Amino acid sequence: MSLFLEVVPVARAVETVRSIVPAIGDEMVPIGDALHRVLAEDVRAGGDLPGFDRSVVDGYAVRASDTTGSSESMPAMLVLEGRIEMGQAPAGSVGPDRCWYIPTGGVMPPGADAVAMVEYAERAGDEVLVHRAVAPGENVLGCDEDFAAGSVVLPSGRRLSPQDLGVLAAAGVAEVPVRRVPKIGIISTGNEVVPVEAALAPGRVRDANSYLCAGFVREQGCEPRRYGIVRDSPELLRQVLEGAVASCDCVLISGGSSKDVRDMSAGVIGDLGEVLVHGIAIAPGKPTIIGRVGTTPVIGLPGHPGSAFIVLVAVVRHLLAAMSGAPVSPCRVRARLAANIPSAKGREDYVRVHLEDGAATPVFGKSGLLNTLVQSDGIVVVPAGCEGFETGEEVEVVLW
Repeated sequence: MSLFLEVVPVARAVETVRSIVPAIGDEMVPIGDALHRVLAEDVRAGGDLPGFDRSVVDGYAVRASDTTGSSESMPAMLVLEGRIEMGQAPAGSVGPDRCWYIPTGGVMPPGADAVAMVEYAERAGDEVLVHRAVAPGENVLGCDEDFAAGSVVLPSGRRLSPQDLGVLAAAGVAEVPVRRVPKIGIISTGNEVVPVEAALAPGRVRDANSYLCAGFVREQGCEPRRYGIVRDSPELLRQVLEGAVASCDCVLISGGSSKDVRDMSAGVIGDLGEVLVHGIAIAPGKPTIIGRVGTTPVIGLPGHPGSAFIVLVAVVRHLLAAMSGAPVSPCRVRARLAANIPSAKGREDYVRVHLEDGAATPVFGKSGLLNTLVQSDGIVVVPAGCEGFETGEEVEVVLW
């Protein structure tokens, strides 16, 4: 295998990961277990919702024509027939110059086509004086005004929120078809990498990447599975990778992707399957690997957490989104640069920035520093054909 990277543009890398998305499959789950799951199909209303005409205010169910011209000085005078109780069908209908008291949510009686609010009505014994005219349909929610029978309540690809679950329950949907949660294997490599709880000795670093990757994977709606730390041994990596591929839908390997004799990840991936990309024109994150073993995508990430996180955001996010069935929709804001951002042509630069009062301040630091990850709020992407941005320019910030 060549020890030199053949870099591809970020767009090509994204196109590549999208081309190797494996089939994940669907399952039915109760709506009580469906929070943050992604719908596999459109959910349609089985009947009209709310299913009956109802009042949206406390007031009097009336015929709108009986209130025409009513005002404070000349109110419409209507006979009060009775009271509509919540959860019950009306005991009668509304005839000419008649009305029924109706609470918010009450069923509209036959003959009524509007509700006069209590604030603009006055009861006087068995009569009600209406001081403001109402139009047909005023203060009334129609039987199919929320959702008509057969209409789409929630579309395929939607990640279900708490409010979505409430709507599904109101529509009588007890179970929903959702995408199966993709299982993502995470392998850390390196003789220098030690467990989080270990005391550090010179030359050693704690295993930050497995937790960084696991958190990112979970945030994207997938299930992380950590396979621990593998020393710099192709044989050991091969053994662990084979096990991860057998039980996961995708595998992330951190470390071992640089262009030197320790570049074991590409070698092992190539032996078990194929390497599609080894090197992306991105900074940081250039020595990234995109491959697959059988139908399982395998991504080799840089060992440094800052570089690994940029690759997760710029490339891996698209793979996980396609696997989970949810669209990629990062939050973006516009801001003005508080300092210059230089860049080299031929690569995309992902520069971390701190946002404050509408200004984006680049967070620069020496290679290897971790504090820039927590001191930044997002990134500014400098396109490959651009030599950077100047102070005062308006830029788009992709928030973490």
